[in-house]
This record gives sequence, structure tokens and C-alpha cells, in this order.
Amino acid sequence: MNVLVIEDEPLVAKDLCKLIHKLEPEAIIADVLTSVAAAKAWFANNTEPTLVLSDIQLTDGVSFEIFEQQHIRCPIIFTTAYNAFAIRAFKLNSIDYLLKPIDENELARALAKFKAVSSGPFAESVSNLLHHFNTEPRKYKERFLCPQRNTLVPVPVSQIAFFSKEELIFITTLQGEKLLSDHHTMEELEQLVNPALFFRVNRQHLVHVQSIARIKTTHKGLSIQLKQPTPIELDLSREKITAFKMWMG
Repeated sequence: MNVLVIEDEPLVAKDLCKLIHKLEPEAIIADVLTSVAAAKAWFANNTEPTLVLSDIQLTDGVSFEIFEQQHIRCPIIFTTAYNAFAIRAFKLNSIDYLLKPIDENELARALAKFKAVSSGPFAESVSNLLHHFNTEPRKYKERFLCPQRNTLVPVPVSQIAFFSKEELIFITTLQGEKLLSDHHTMEELEQLVNPALFFRVNRQHLVHVQSIARIKTTHKGLSIQLKQPTPIELDLSREKITAFKMWMG
């Protein structure tokens, strides 16, 4: 079984590949791609894999573009933090739709489903899968505990302006207070917070939608200015503009 992985977060891609090999030791990872453009070029020059595992939100757009614009017949398992893409996913060759962070048991079931359909007609009950999403809503952290001297300070997510990565990771509140986080990577935080509320504008900043004051066009792409009392400006690269506009919309 040749598996193509499309995922723009290196650590997430690495963990996903490890999980695939754990569940399917004989699986071969055909490639790991990080963008819509790279995937389109790959399919134009390579034989289709047995299976695709693809994130939906990529740096340069939405991965549906890959499969809608090219005649790709292989099955796809989509992965994403956004429940809202479910119906559109099933119009493609999707056999399942996994919410991040990827659970080993859920991936195992998706691979078993792939094996079941690969030897027969490619069909799946969309209504049953949508029912699964509706009855098992994703839960996100509602507060973080921040160490401060000899105490732990609870910070509700509604009071967080943004997370920032320096030597350590910090939480800045809407009141301008800067507190140390006990998490080690921005990728970890992205999996814990509601993606409808937070957006990773660059490698160093994960921003809450309510902290955004205005958005400006620059030669680099977009610049996001945050509200008082932390009126800093953060550059958003051109590659993230499409995803950011969809998020804001």
C-alpha cells in the first residue's frame, strides 16, 4: 500500500507517518507534500498512490482544489480541525474524515474501512458519517493554567489575545498581561484551541479573532494589527492569505 500524505505542519506529518507505519507496517509513504501547488505537480508527474491522507487547510489554500480540478480516482482520508468541511469532503473520493488531533483508534477504523471498500464498490454512507460528527462534537480547552511564582493562574480562553513563541511560549491576555505557558510547541496549542477562534498567522503567533483590530495589505501579503493594550502588527505571508480570509469570513 502506497500512501501519499499531504500535510503542511512538519511535526503533524511526522507523527501521522509514524502512526501509519505502526498500524500498517508494510505501508510505503509515497511522499509528504505541504501545499496545494506541490500536490498538483506531484499528481501530474507520478502514478496515483493507493491511498491519500490529506489535511484540508494548507498554506496556499484548501486541498479540495487538488481533487476537484484533477481526475484523481484513489480513495482519500481527509484530516482537519474544521468540522464544517464534511459535506464537501464526501463529494470527492473520501472514505472518512478525521478531526485533529488524529486519534490512533479513529485512524485504524478509517484504514479498515479503506481495506473493506478497496476490494469492492467504492461506496460509503454519508448520512452515517455526518451523524458521527454531530453526535461526537470536538471539545476544545476552555482555560489554561499558567505558572506564576508558586501558583497557577487560570486564564479563560475568552481572555486570551494571542499565544507567542519566543524561547518559551507565552500567553498575552486582552488586558495586556503576559503569562508563561506550560506547553512546548505552537503545534500542540493549535490542536487544543478552537480553530474557529484562533489562527496561526506565522510561526511565532497564534491569534484570537477578537484581538484583531484591522487588516492591511502590504508588499509581503497582509499585516494584522492587534487591539489595545497590545497594538502590535503581525505579518501574514501570501501563502496564508486564502486560508486567513476563509477563517475571517
